[in-house]
Parts: sequence; C-alpha cells; structure tokens
Amino acid sequence: MSESFHEVRFPLRLSLATSGGPVRRTDIVNLSNGREARNRRWANSRRAYDAGSGVRSLADLYAVLDFFEARGGSHVGFRFRDPVDGNSARPGVAVTALDQRLGTGDGAAATFQLVKTYGDAAGSWTRTIAKPVEGSVIVSVAGTVLPTGAYGCDPETGLVTLGEDFIPVSGQAVMAGFEFDVPVRFDTDRLDLNVEAFNAGRIPTIPLLEILP
Repeated sequence: MSESFHEVRFPLRLSLATSGGPVRRTDIVNLSNGREARNRRWANSRRAYDAGSGVRSLADLYAVLDFFEARGGSHVGFRFRDPVDGNSARPGVAVTALDQRLGTGDGAAATFQLVKTYGDAAGSWTRTIAKPVEGSVIVSVAGTVLPTGAYGCDPETGLVTLGEDFIPVSGQAVMAGFEFDVPVRFDTDRLDLNVEAFNAGRIPTIPLLEILP
C-alpha cells in the first residue's frame, strides 16, 4: 500500500445507506440584459458522500472510529462502494461484457483503460474507472466475450491488458463490464462521535470526498 492510498474498502454495511453523489463546479455570471454567462470550472465531476446515515449501532460507530484512525484522518485515501453507482450497468441490470466501450483496436494496442460513459442524445461524459473490484471485469472484442485467461485487469489502476493472441484488429470495439469502488478520503480530520447524541437519534456527519488515487 502507498503512503497516500490504502487498497481497503470502507465498511460495506455502512456504505449501503450513505447519501451523496456527483458534484460539479460552474461559474455563473448574471449579465445586465438578464441573460447568464456560464463557465465550467471542472471538466469532470467529483463525488461527495456523507457516511453518517449508515451508522445504526455503537458497533458501527466504533467501526468508523477504527477505520478513521487507521487512515490518519484525511491523510490517506481508501475505497468506497457507491450504493447507487457501483458497476458498469444501470441499477437492477446485470453486468455484461458489452456494457461500456473502452476503445477501438488498431492492430497494435493491447492496453485499455476502464471507463464509464454517462449521457443522453444531447450530451455525454466519460468517467475514468481506476478502482475496479478484483475479479469482476469481463471483456469482449468485436462482440465476442473473451475467456478469463485472455486478459488481465490491474485492480489499482483499472488498466485492462489483452493477451498477444487477442489484440483487436483495426476497427474492432473493445468493451467491458465490471464492478468498481470510488477512491475517496475523509473530508475532515475530526470525528464527533457522541454516544448520548446517537442514542437520542442524532446521526453523526462523516463526510467523504472523491480523490485521484
């Protein structure tokens, strides 16, 4: 494990009830004619979560405390399972090797980055997936699902490498299905875990923020 990121996952039972999602930054200037000028400050979105809503017991409180101390507060990043957006397919739909297009073969390239594309007919955005769940990645070339031994995927970077005999020729689509975690850190160096408040029904705030691992 690196000094800045640990390949461990935030307790899954706490993640399932977490609230949060993508954040974007846009500058909006109101013009004198009543119109607006809008400028996108971030090319990509960044996920932000509050894991406090997943805490249901004193054991959960201690699990967060234990995990927080092991990461040194906000110092070290870790994996987090997004309860809504954690795989290549839509919620309730089974993952397949045709879910996401990674690229197009040129007869030489053997390495492709896992990505997930969001959008509709009017626009789209492609997200880099750097923390796939180990063993969850399935790959296809030109619509044919590859056998497991035909490729490998680095769970720490999301890079898929095809075997020499399976390198796609020019024009062939390389696609994949997968589960993934989000690289995050605690967005605070202080945890307020009050047993009395918890017993009274007040949920602690445990902010998490997506990072580049």
